[in-house]
Amino acid sequence: MTRGHSTHLTGYFTVGTIALFIVGFLMLVIFGAHIYQETVAGQQKNMDTRAQLSYFATILRDNDTAGAVSVEGSADAPVLTVRDGDSGYAFRIYLYEGQLVEEFSETDAPLDPESGQVIGKTNTFAVEKDGAGLRIATDAGSVTVYLRAEGGAQ
Repeated sequence: MTRGHSTHLTGYFTVGTIALFIVGFLMLVIFGAHIYQETVAGQQKNMDTRAQLSYFATILRDNDTAGAVSVEGSADAPVLTVRDGDSGYAFRIYLYEGQLVEEFSETDAPLDPESGQVIGKTNTFAVEKDGAGLRIATDAGSVTVYLRAEGGAQ
């Protein structure tokens, strides 16, 4: 073997080694980006779940007065009504076109989903009395909120 041929093989070996490191690095970056994307999507789903369920607990506890909470409508289409003290207004929460909607309006006003605020996407919204509290279920899970006020949920 001649010296020129040996130098030529060393050059191929060097280029091959560098190419292998570059390909490995790119694969590592792509794999890492994919894992990061899945992690962020999982975190977002968990935050959405906690936000929906925490929302119910917060609004019910903030307005926990005698007779302030009621469930209207049917079992298939419940409307959770939480009165805002003696103001004549109430938060009304219900399912509309695959979204959980909150309306803050006069207690006796008809429902107007277009003026409501979307809480989150869900295909399930069920409210049932559970002793002194309410059990609320959505696609995100369920939460039971016990009311302290005399009379509890109506």
